[in-house]
Amino acid sequence: MDGVTITRIDHGSHGEYRAHVAGSDHVGLLSWVQRGGARVAEHTVVPPQIGGRGIAGELVKALIADAREQGFTIDPQCSYVAAQFARHPEWADLRAS
Repeated sequence: MDGVTITRIDHGSHGEYRAHVAGSDHVGLLSWVQRGGARVAEHTVVPPQIGGRGIAGELVKALIADAREQGFTIDPQCSYVAAQFARHPEWADLRAS
């Protein structure tokens, strides 16, 4: 997505993905905590000032890409992440049981 940069912050047992939008000080984020081999997606927040641009979706895509690359599963406790899993059956193998 043009004008949006996703950064990953990993503190081992928890972390977040941050979406920085060019020209804005507002930041979207998706937070997670580690439980066993799964990352529990807890919250996805996009401020209204940068909303409506697909930023939350980009945050989830970054989490999915990392899960594929790093080999962890995702427990989508955040309602937005859960809704994205429902829309993308091709991600079913990444859902923690």
